[in-house]
Amino acid sequence: MNACAGVYAVSCSREQPTGTKTLQRERQLNQFLAEVERRALRFAEIAVRDRDEALDLVQDAMIKLARKYVDKPTHEWAPLFYRILQNGVRDWHRRQLVRNRVMVWFGGVAGGDDDYDVVAQAPDPAGRTPERDLQSHEAMRGLEAAMHKLPPRQREAFMLRTFEGLDVAGTATAMGCSQGSVKTHYFRAIHSLREQLGEHWQ
Repeated sequence: MNACAGVYAVSCSREQPTGTKTLQRERQLNQFLAEVERRALRFAEIAVRDRDEALDLVQDAMIKLARKYVDKPTHEWAPLFYRILQNGVRDWHRRQLVRNRVMVWFGGVAGGDDDYDVVAQAPDPAGRTPERDLQSHEAMRGLEAAMHKLPPRQREAFMLRTFEGLDVAGTATAMGCSQGSVKTHYFRAIHSLREQLGEHWQ
């Protein structure tokens, strides 16, 4: 396994302003990434309990370091790298929490309430059991199939709000539309999904 290989290619191939990056600096960065790789992977693997997810997080942190901070003093690379990695881990856990809440509960939607937020209203998924995990897995597959049937804008609004955890304003920015449009698309998506999934989401 060599998580750094792709990072080296990115850091070496991207266009750099003249004089901001030397061959020596490239070698120093490559050496740093090679030295930190194993420890960083272990750190991330403990944090997320999934080796593949951990590897993705480490690679992403390496790429961000190479792209944004290669010109920083070398002694600053380690704290910068681990800050990036920790932020990535926190974002991963946030997305997982949102996903789990949706899996545990997809409760009733107040009729005509465009401000209803399935994520904010969902309970914390405490006391999970293997049976509930299996049910959640099956429900997730059903949800994914149902989402494919949504109009693109409704699907986009639902995924950004529910799985990425963006608020209405952030979703509006990502979609390039008004906040009112986001609420409408999101509201319609929830109702459509509930009609498709029925009792599986009660």
